[in-house]
Amino acid sequence: MPRRRIGFWYRLAAVLCKPPLVVLIKRDWRGMEHIPADRGFITAVNHNSHIDPFAYAHFQYNTGRVPRFLAKSGLFRKGFVGAAMRGTGQIPVYRESTDALSAFRAAIAAVERGECVAFYPEGTLTRDPDGWPMTAKTGAARVALQTKCPVIPVAQWGANKVLPPYARKPDLFPRKTHHVLAGPAVDLQRFYDKEMTPDLLKEATEVIMAAVTRQLEEIRGEKAPATPYDPRRERIEQRRRTRAQTQPQVQAQTRRQAQAQTQPQAQTQQTQRKRAEGQST
Repeated sequence: MPRRRIGFWYRLAAVLCKPPLVVLIKRDWRGMEHIPADRGFITAVNHNSHIDPFAYAHFQYNTGRVPRFLAKSGLFRKGFVGAAMRGTGQIPVYRESTDALSAFRAAIAAVERGECVAFYPEGTLTRDPDGWPMTAKTGAARVALQTKCPVIPVAQWGANKVLPPYARKPDLFPRKTHHVLAGPAVDLQRFYDKEMTPDLLKEATEVIMAAVTRQLEEIRGEKAPATPYDPRRERIEQRRRTRAQTQPQVQAQTRRQAQAQTQPQAQTQQTQRKRAEGQST
């Protein structure tokens, strides 16, 4: 299957973005041999900095298989941004669709055309305190199981040293190294030709993210936590801690309100007794 031509818009983006990346960031890129040469595939990439899509795209561009990123479909209808998104062949996600698979119909079509479709399965910057991949959404697994295409796990580390998650100012000097390690395709064959239930998609997603995490462990030379950080579980725990902290305050306030209500009643009863005693004398 022939590769898609890079085109004017992607070359323009490369001309604008590559020079500052080359000047500001050193590179340690490995695993390019795992990138398929002539068929559609998915890359599953961890996300730990607002600038790592540019750094990863630089790596992927240099493999000869340019990445097509997923973005909200609304962005494709807005002036210059929309023209650039369409011109560079980025992939719209139709979030308004009621069918989860239909939301990724453009991604499925891109893979079937022979494109490289880049997924950030976590959906946002990792919130793990140490920068490890966290639990992920199932979009990459849906597309992979629908198309039976290779899923290449890609780990990156270093862009987060230039611009840490949720930081506003970059730390440019001394120059940081952007490490990328692409691994062999994830084996998902045991999930093929089965009903895409939530449990099956969750398990396939966990297999994909485990492969990404292993690549990152090799880059960092350390082990990841046994259980990935789960933002949903953390929010539940935070609400539980908040309730535990505020419950004594609520109970104290309730007691004060009860006392405030009983004091007038006690005063009224005392006044009535005094009047009764006066009348009896």
